[in-house]
Amino acid sequence: MKRSVLSLALVAAMAAASPVLAQSRGDMTLGFGLGLVAPKSNNGTLTAGPLTIGNNVRPTITFEYFLRDNLGLEVLAALPFKHDLNVGGAKIGTTQHLPPTVSLNWHFPTEGKVKPFVGVGVNYTKFFNEKTPLGALKISDSWGLAAHAGLDYAINEKSALRMDLRWVDIDADVSLNGTKIGKAEVDPVVFGIAYVMKF
Repeated sequence: MKRSVLSLALVAAMAAASPVLAQSRGDMTLGFGLGLVAPKSNNGTLTAGPLTIGNNVRPTITFEYFLRDNLGLEVLAALPFKHDLNVGGAKIGTTQHLPPTVSLNWHFPTEGKVKPFVGVGVNYTKFFNEKTPLGALKISDSWGLAAHAGLDYAINEKSALRMDLRWVDIDADVSLNGTKIGKAEVDPVVFGIAYVMKF
């Protein structure tokens, strides 16, 4: 019985001593990681047939400033993502995009190492460097809503590993040789993993 009580006390003490990545008003975090942009399966229809857009992984960086305890304003940036464009199952070209996203995140004030968060924000996607042998391809820029959810696992009081998911509303007109040929409905899920540092 004494051993059981002692074991429980030891577990409780270890839990209390676990590092917590607390977020207070005025805190800032910087995160470095990787993001996988996975467009939804049906990306709209162009004149020549149904459009599908391939996945891509690129390095990401985030900066978050806490406006108040547990409430942070976050900016997401990344190196340009590059995607294959397929129509009717055949590759017709490629495009690149930059997806800066601003989100307001709520970090649940839990105790212990694991701290979940949810957020909502606005995304601006800039498409560029479109290439196709069919002619001059252009994909318009896009503004849309973004949803965000994830978990921080505290390494210590100043750093954590982050796993997160984003959904982004990306819809853009597609033109070939100056004529609109349809709309790209990208609407990707973005899977992320990052190392986050608090300042």
